[in-house]
Amino acid sequence: MPQRFYFVAHGGVVQGVGFRYFTREKAREYGVTGWCRNTSDNKVEGEVQGEDEALQKFFKDIDDGPRHAHVVQVTREDREAVDGEQSFSVRR
Repeated sequence: MPQRFYFVAHGGVVQGVGFRYFTREKAREYGVTGWCRNTSDNKVEGEVQGEDEALQKFFKDIDDGPRHAHVVQVTREDREAVDGEQSFSVRR
């Protein structure tokens, strides 16, 4: 059964380092769906949906981020699954 989480990446540097595109690539790699975007307070937020094992791998990678990122913490909250979602997108 798919799970869905809202997440926020907090850090010294999570914008301007390709974090959103890294997140999209990891989502595609693990077959999870959802979206992410930059926030006005220098964080990256999003929602991700998938099976437990795929989500564990996704969040492990997001906790590290791309090479030039400095992620301090990724917080997440449960959300209700969305039927029919097909992909992961980067929003502006």
